[in-house]
Amino acid sequence: MTSIALLGTCDTKLHEILYLRDQLKSQGNFSVTLIDLGRSPVEHSSISISQDAVAGHAKDKNVDISSLPRGEVIKHMIQCAVPCVKTLYERGEICAAAAAGGSGGSSLACAVMREALPIGFPKMMISTVASGDTGPLVGETDITMMYSVVDIAGSNALLRNIFKNAAGAIVGMANAWSQAQQHPNQENGARKRIGITMFGVTTPGVDTARQFLEEQFNCEVFVFHATGHGGQAMERLVRAGELDAVLDLTTTEICDHLMGGNMSAGPHRLEAAAAAGIPYVLSLGATDMVNFGPKALVPEKYSKRHLYEHNPTVTLMRTTKDECTQIGNFIVDKLKSHSIRPELVQVVIPRGGVSMIATPGGPFADAEADAALFASIESGLRGTPIKVIGDRRDINDGQFAQDVAKRLVALFPANQVSTPPEVEAFYYDEATGAFMLANNPGLSPSR
Repeated sequence: MTSIALLGTCDTKLHEILYLRDQLKSQGNFSVTLIDLGRSPVEHSSISISQDAVAGHAKDKNVDISSLPRGEVIKHMIQCAVPCVKTLYERGEICAAAAAGGSGGSSLACAVMREALPIGFPKMMISTVASGDTGPLVGETDITMMYSVVDIAGSNALLRNIFKNAAGAIVGMANAWSQAQQHPNQENGARKRIGITMFGVTTPGVDTARQFLEEQFNCEVFVFHATGHGGQAMERLVRAGELDAVLDLTTTEICDHLMGGNMSAGPHRLEAAAAAGIPYVLSLGATDMVNFGPKALVPEKYSKRHLYEHNPTVTLMRTTKDECTQIGNFIVDKLKSHSIRPELVQVVIPRGGVSMIATPGGPFADAEADAALFASIESGLRGTPIKVIGDRRDINDGQFAQDVAKRLVALFPANQVSTPPEVEAFYYDEATGAFMLANNPGLSPSR
């Protein structure tokens, strides 16, 4: 029987952790593997993996944890606990992970869950800080956060009730995971898994591409909201081998990374798919904007810039000519330095507009800025095996969306994507710049 991994700092929260352990055992048919992540060793019969055993995974066996500052203790125990928990998962010994703690305990346990366990595996954190900014705790993963309302210190009716509810949720997730492992979906390996990035201003194009891939090629499509964590989640799944190709239509997170916006995916955006050597078609969706919060909170240095209130909590800033050049250079540098199979990488430039508000006459229409972006990419990738395709249509044009989807499919080896009988085979003709029917080269596919 598999068990639920319960992470806790037993030197400071033993009483509370034991109550949660009892609730987990009483509400389900799972055993509980209690893992002590505290600073100091604790002796108790309910502890399954002691603090000494966890600390034994340290890279440096000579570290005296008792002499470390609190912050360094947390970092050290994360480094020790990750291989411990990862081994339990890889052996199939656990079916869920749970933890309870304050700010320090939450930082420790969430980091272990993020690094040791895959997306899709049940994880829950009962935390005193779960009602605040949980982005640093959850990251690009699917940790379920539950606010403890009161501090996790001692026992009272409210905390006990919250622990009971949390235990019920964890047991439910553990049951769902266990059943899925017993009856795996046989279809999963047959369909190509495609990641697509989307933003509000690129939704029409993404929806068209998604539906086209699903209906015409039986692909399983995963749409990621390009909010920073969305791009990071997609690239994490690529590195884990969970995606077979990427249609990166919305690369706006680069703008926020370079200009200090709220939706940065960090400095490693664009690296994963290129480094994985999978089919990778990207475009320039929403590279006309940097994202900030309410207008009053836009940084002072940008207060005189061209701002657009997307809604009361989101303010967009139009990227300038110089910034667009930086964005283009970022794309070029990432693709040139990380593409292990550049022949499987293509950049499609939507000259008609990179978002629904950047088309001619729109509030973010700026031909000069767009031209700088396009030129930096075209010149930067010239002479490389990476294809750059200019297209007169805008990114939300229905035919543009279908054509970039076709480009992605065409990068797969023959017979790897199932095509319904009613959809005729096609190929991309470099000479004419059009998609042609394989059985009649004189005709292009019907639109």
